[in-house]
Amino acid sequence: MYRLGRRNLGLALKAVRDTPVRSSVQQQQLRHLSIHEYRAASLLRSYGIGVPKGEVARTPEEAETIAKQIDGDDMVIKAQVLAGGRGKGTFDNGLKGGVRVIYSPTEAKMFASQMIGHKLITKQTGARGRICNSVYICERKFARREFYLAILMDRSTQSPVIVASSQGGMDIETVAKETPDAIITTPIDIDKGVTDEIARNIATELGFSEQCIEDAKNTIQRLYKVFMEKDATQIEINPLSETSDHQVLAMDAKLGFDDNAEFRQKEVFSWRDTSQEDPDEVKAAEHGLNFIKLDGDIGCLVNGAGLAMATMDIIKINGGSPANFLDVGGGATPEAIRSAFELITNDPKVTAIFVNIFGGIVRCDAIASGLIHVVQQMNLRLPIVCRLQGTNMKEAAELVNNSGLKIFSIIDLQAAAEKVVDLSKIVKMARDIDVGVEFTLGI
Repeated sequence: MYRLGRRNLGLALKAVRDTPVRSSVQQQQLRHLSIHEYRAASLLRSYGIGVPKGEVARTPEEAETIAKQIDGDDMVIKAQVLAGGRGKGTFDNGLKGGVRVIYSPTEAKMFASQMIGHKLITKQTGARGRICNSVYICERKFARREFYLAILMDRSTQSPVIVASSQGGMDIETVAKETPDAIITTPIDIDKGVTDEIARNIATELGFSEQCIEDAKNTIQRLYKVFMEKDATQIEINPLSETSDHQVLAMDAKLGFDDNAEFRQKEVFSWRDTSQEDPDEVKAAEHGLNFIKLDGDIGCLVNGAGLAMATMDIIKINGGSPANFLDVGGGATPEAIRSAFELITNDPKVTAIFVNIFGGIVRCDAIASGLIHVVQQMNLRLPIVCRLQGTNMKEAAELVNNSGLKIFSIIDLQAAAEKVVDLSKIVKMARDIDVGVEFTLGI
């Protein structure tokens, strides 16, 4: 989101807001590993980057012990949940705020007991929230100045870029919208890296005091070293602070890593916390499927990311709403189809399923046979619109039409989309008046 410079940054953020279905998938489809704040702090500390003193606690008793070890009465307890807006979030037990200032080990234990084991609901988690399994207890540092700094990959230049702002401690989207001139974008030559001159210029332009310029320069260069050596896709420090005693500290860090680099970043990827991910999406990944839940009611089973996006678009154009992005890839085998159907039908909102597959490596008739077998085996009652194109597509249509099942084989994409939207509306109407789907569809 923050990769295109000051003007284009604002345009990109506007595009995200204006295209909810496609943009939400594109945002989430980038399955970059995110790690908890305490892990990020530990990693930054190992590179000589200043962070507040702190430790993770997984029980209230541990929280109390850690708070006793921190020198001073001013501390912060932070729920370790992979979501933005933790400070303004609410736990499922009614506790408000996933980030709280505390003044004693007793308070640390009390708040930890109310956070650990409970779900935190923020603007990013949705109503279901995310479970908090641990808390991060750290010293409270007072900032004279707060800045924003992120290192990302710029797709347009195929090189890293540093995005910085003098207005730290707030959403960068808000800064981009209200004061775009406060954002500094610095492209980095990947062969040269972040030179002393570049880092010093950024620190100066941000507004660090003269006595902190060198520390800020070193911090920026070390952050870039983390970015390169750990195959990061994003390093976001918000805020990067100059404290009242003139320390340069990363007060909060959000780090993302390239999934393609897992083979050489074993330690980093061992920090993955699947409890923070949607269980269906975790299960899909285990079966080699690319699956992302959406808010609609028409399940999509497609092979190929481009075709999947086109399928969701045409459903939306015809008045429907996709329930998921699901790409089974090149191997649309019976096993993959079954796993896909299980994921789709786990969502109670789903009222119809659109199967849109191009048969190339796997022939259409083989896909049709697998589809029929899975529908029979799972005893599915939801209506299915099936569009199979490619090798042996005529044979596939005959198999589907002669199966005796309520699977509608339609070759034309527009006609198929119209049909699945109509069927979805019928099923929703049947559910509203509590009439059986079989009766409504004439099964």
